[in-house]
Amino acid sequence: MNTQDAKRVLETALICAQQPMPLREMRSLFADELGADTLRVLLDELTRDWEGRGVELVAVASGWRFQSRPEMREYLDRLHPEKPRRYSRAVLETLAIIAYRQPVTRGDIEDIRGVVVSSEIIKQLEERGWIECIGHREAPGRPSLYATTRQFLDDLGLASLDQLPALDVGAEPGMPLQGLLLEEAAPSKPEEQPSAPVSEDAGAPPAPPQSEAAEQVQADA
Repeated sequence: MNTQDAKRVLETALICAQQPMPLREMRSLFADELGADTLRVLLDELTRDWEGRGVELVAVASGWRFQSRPEMREYLDRLHPEKPRRYSRAVLETLAIIAYRQPVTRGDIEDIRGVVVSSEIIKQLEERGWIECIGHREAPGRPSLYATTRQFLDDLGLASLDQLPALDVGAEPGMPLQGLLLEEAAPSKPEEQPSAPVSEDAGAPPAPPQSEAAEQVQADA
């Protein structure tokens, strides 16, 4: 098979693929007759071939895929005029802390945010496929350590964590991810604030951390 035919096969497979395609799958297209270096050359050529069009070939964490260019979004949104639902600030901040500080425990997240992180938030992010437990910290209770997934990077159109937006000093933790997640927005579930634990040494329970609702009231005041 000559180079042009191989590039046409690869282009067709990438266009028809429903998920990002890794190099190992591309090699199977050619019964392993083409090596990784040759495939990368073909991918570079395809990337240049599609320059100036409304669709581009990009590398994300799980492989390569064709996707619409950002400047096309304004027009594509007209096909689906409903406004995308956004995640709550609590979900965005929790996700951002995990993304930028990973691996972290739920306690680490609570220390940074200053409020209790509900199990519903962690569950929502796990069900979305954006975070996962990668182990446990060797500490009392062996708390779970959370990190982001390849699916998280794929949905943001990123190839690695190094491509995450830079954090501005003083900005809310979730702000850098808000724009990237607009097109991936899903219904945010209300948070449930768990009760604060009662100290065995104290005569009364400690004051619970400030709730998300209280935060919002203060912000609006």
